[in-house]
Amino acid sequence: MAISPPSAAASPEAFLASARVDPAVYELRPDYRAMLLAVDGLVPGPSDEGTDALLRAAEKAAVDAVGSSAPEQLPHIAAWREAYRSFGAKPQRTRNSLEALVRRAIGPGLPRVNRLTDVYNAISVLHQIPLGGEDLTAYDGAPRLIRATGTEAFDTTAGGEDVVEHPDAGEVVWCDDAGVTCRRWNWRQTRRTQLSDQTLTAFFILDALDPMSDEALVAAADDLVARLSLSTPTLRVVQRLLRAGAA
Repeated sequence: MAISPPSAAASPEAFLASARVDPAVYELRPDYRAMLLAVDGLVPGPSDEGTDALLRAAEKAAVDAVGSSAPEQLPHIAAWREAYRSFGAKPQRTRNSLEALVRRAIGPGLPRVNRLTDVYNAISVLHQIPLGGEDLTAYDGAPRLIRATGTEAFDTTAGGEDVVEHPDAGEVVWCDDAGVTCRRWNWRQTRRTQLSDQTLTAFFILDALDPMSDEALVAAADDLVARLSLSTPTLRVVQRLLRAGAA
């Protein structure tokens, strides 16, 4: 039986139960897995000493990982570059979120945005995985990963102005009933669902391709939850793993 898309007031359990990945995406990358987390009871706020220390650790880890080579030679970044090419994106122009963060980490440094964003950016770099975080209550309907028709709306900014763009036909995008929430798999998120200093319930997406193992994916999710729990010991977390062939 089909599950009706949740409203913004839906429970975290219902929200994750409604999430899906279109088979057309798995046709591009059968090895794709998405670990989804709905996290309720967060304590939001500005960047602080704790998140700054975590970001500095991530910056050092990135420098050590890259060494004398180039970021695109790291195995997980290379895998995402290949995935971008599979739907027609040029990875040297539109970098996957992991590569963009690693490049920032090795210079000039990772951004300090707010407590929640700082934590998930650091975990992304430390575990070498694309990781997005959004305000769950800003969603309109179910989250789904599809290949775009090109007509979907994407609320963003360009040149300091608010604009509505549209993805390329065939582009891999996360969306809900209101439009695109993240373009090019994990390249750029919409303004509508971005985390803020007022976010209490968040939706996190951890993207995995080979050679990342299931064990490494679970470890990244566990680390994210552990870091968020430092400021909220009573955090409520619901998680779901999406993969090809799974219900």
